[in-house]
Amino acid sequence: MVNFTLPQLRAIMDKPKNIRNMSVIAHVDHGKSTLTDSLVAAAGIISMASAGDQRLTDTRADEAERGITIKSTGISLYNEISKEEISDEAMPKDSEGREFLINLIDSPGHVDFSAEVTAALRITDGALVVVDCIEGVSVQTETVLRQALGERIRPVVTINKLDRGFLELKLDWETFYSNFVKHVENVNVIIATYRDEAMGDLQVYPEKGTVGFSAGLHGWAFTLPQFSRMYAKKFGVAEEKMCERLWGENYFNPAEKKWTKSGDSDFRAFNMFVLDPIGKIVQACMNEQMDKLNKMLTSLNIKMKKEDLELQGKQLLKRTMQNWLPAHKALLEMMILHLPSPHAAQKYRAELLYTGPTDDACCTAIRECDPKGPLMLYVSKMVPGADKGRFIAFGRVFAGTVQAGVKVRIMGPNYEKGKKDDLNIKSIQRVVLFMGRRQDPVEDVPVGNTCGMVGIDQFLVKTGTISTDENAYPMKDMKFSVSPVVRCAVEPKNPQDLPKLVEGLKRLAKSDPMVVITIEESGEHIVAGAGELHMEICLKDLQDDYMNGAPLKISDPVVSYRETVEAETDQECMSKSPNKHNRLYFKALPLGEDLTNLIDAGDITPRDDIKIRGRRLADDFGWDIDVARKIWAFGPDIVGPNLMVDATKAVQYLSEIKDSVVAGFNWVTKEGVICEENMRGICFQILDVTMHADAIHRGGGQIIPTARRVMYAAEMISSPKLMEPMFLVEIQCPESALGGIYSCLNRRRGHVFEENQRPGTPLYNVKAYLPVAESFGFDSDLRAQTAGQAFPQCVFDHWQLVMGDPLSEGKLRDDVIAGIRKRKGLSIEIPPLDRYKDKL
Repeated sequence: MVNFTLPQLRAIMDKPKNIRNMSVIAHVDHGKSTLTDSLVAAAGIISMASAGDQRLTDTRADEAERGITIKSTGISLYNEISKEEISDEAMPKDSEGREFLINLIDSPGHVDFSAEVTAALRITDGALVVVDCIEGVSVQTETVLRQALGERIRPVVTINKLDRGFLELKLDWETFYSNFVKHVENVNVIIATYRDEAMGDLQVYPEKGTVGFSAGLHGWAFTLPQFSRMYAKKFGVAEEKMCERLWGENYFNPAEKKWTKSGDSDFRAFNMFVLDPIGKIVQACMNEQMDKLNKMLTSLNIKMKKEDLELQGKQLLKRTMQNWLPAHKALLEMMILHLPSPHAAQKYRAELLYTGPTDDACCTAIRECDPKGPLMLYVSKMVPGADKGRFIAFGRVFAGTVQAGVKVRIMGPNYEKGKKDDLNIKSIQRVVLFMGRRQDPVEDVPVGNTCGMVGIDQFLVKTGTISTDENAYPMKDMKFSVSPVVRCAVEPKNPQDLPKLVEGLKRLAKSDPMVVITIEESGEHIVAGAGELHMEICLKDLQDDYMNGAPLKISDPVVSYRETVEAETDQECMSKSPNKHNRLYFKALPLGEDLTNLIDAGDITPRDDIKIRGRRLADDFGWDIDVARKIWAFGPDIVGPNLMVDATKAVQYLSEIKDSVVAGFNWVTKEGVICEENMRGICFQILDVTMHADAIHRGGGQIIPTARRVMYAAEMISSPKLMEPMFLVEIQCPESALGGIYSCLNRRRGHVFEENQRPGTPLYNVKAYLPVAESFGFDSDLRAQTAGQAFPQCVFDHWQLVMGDPLSEGKLRDDVIAGIRKRKGLSIEIPPLDRYKDKL
């Protein structure tokens, strides 16, 4: 039975010091949803017996069928902590009472859905990182951990799937211990690499209780402080002392009853006092030695029901271990003691979240976690509601209290303070709490909690900020670690379904934080996603849920390229305006890979202070300091990795045409000259401008097309190149399958750059780069080559130059570029240079 009521839950929401917002993050198939089940069972929502098999947080039919999480799901749990579990001295200093509310978000592990993880991390303060005790720290573990540390989130770790070590691999205790040490070290290396100075030491240590050990499927887990409590009474030692001895180089010699710093591995304290008792119980249960088991249960004083003792094998083991070391106790203890409450976390997260000045009313309310301050709420994603086609906005209150029926300012991602675009002033119809598969309505939700809002879905696309204060700045937008590089064109089979498709695409764009929907000039609808699996799920959703099963024609996936230049030329390009009175002189040069990546990562942005940015460009990249201070624009989309700089000397009226030239620049960077793809890593310099003295002859209609032509000409003479996106593929496989992997990658222009054997297993980890264009069907091809032994994980990694010159004849020009131009409905030949460059 559910052991809490809504009023109870609502009462505890007013104590921000007793709330924990946390997300569960890990590599795919390391057991996040299974582990979450134990916590859900502890709150009484599902029965203890079915915990681990039910996976309550996988709410969609295709999630249950594929066995992977696709959407992140929120659930609120209420727990009361008894004195036996955490003594009064050990309780967190700032908590009020013993009741805690845990808002938990179960996130997907598959790399194609890592945008869901980012959305989950934004609205939580702590993260439970799950690591498989056999596979260890993988690529995706590192990616999600890096995202978490970037958002200033405090991690705790649990090493999961211990039952596999005991039952399948039957490892000896020393191997167990050395594996654990290795995993903890790997996690700490990642934490140390990406940590934020403001956060202090975030590393995790088993002896401090920030690392747990669990078996999600069987529903048991422990931390070292738990074991030290059992033994402290027996040995008559202080708990802290005992805890330190259970990890590291501490040995206990039972014959002499002495502790030593070195000795035989059988006498290592962790092996003797922790693994050995568990191992004995596992053996007794699996070999059905009931008398032995009864003896151990009596000595541990565990009471078991009669019908539980009649179970056999794994079922018996599950019930026994659940009674002795229930998973929720260990996990709750880690969360309550080592994860921050919103009250503590918002002090150091406020400056990162808020775009405005750090001392205004809104930022102060966020920092102080003030329920009476102005409302500040960040909507991180849209969840499909019960009615077809309507969405519930899911977000977290960072300041103030959100109430139903009050008029609020809804600021979209493009809203700028002081302007009216992307701003709606509307009221929220209902406020609901998320409880896994259902939603419960409440009147209002105070600061520090997550909640859903009904009735504002038509004013927000994916994310946004909601506030009641007129002077509020919006909160920072999320940065995703993957980019949508796989694109498909969709069209309905029956032309009369076109309006349905347009509606469906709008809803699809709302439901997924990552999907990008565009309409080409040729009238095609393009859906862009992060990878093959992501596209498959999105198109399935589009067809079944958002279009009521109307059939679609889906093109083969196409890959977006980028255009760039490789060399700087000494000649300048000139174009005349249509009325022959204005001339623009330009040249193009490459930005360089390092600078391009810095702009992509958001280290150098248009919002930076001009002098500091200029100094940095001059010192690190050797720019001329005058030019570096006169950057006019970044493009495409205001923040893209192309620059336009003013390198003119003493030109009159230049500022009057600045807007027109920048408009031309944004147009050009969105559609390059070679095949109308985005540009990347190009810097356009304005060298000289001659203008008509009369303002009417130098309006936008004269300047914008001229600027576009001159930039196309500059790109064409600076040896243009195409760039294609590359995946980083991580493959796990046994040694026998390596040959198949190499042959499969060689056929697809991939190359392996690292392979290492996992210590203690016969598996190899192979890392390779693979062009996205070649990655379609790679999974199935690889499995066919290796008889299903290799498991690939693809993540978008970087852009790489395509070999070959796009302007001279060859496979690149005649196949790739001609194919793209034909698809976009352009003429197949690239236009000649003299169409853009005028003679002096």
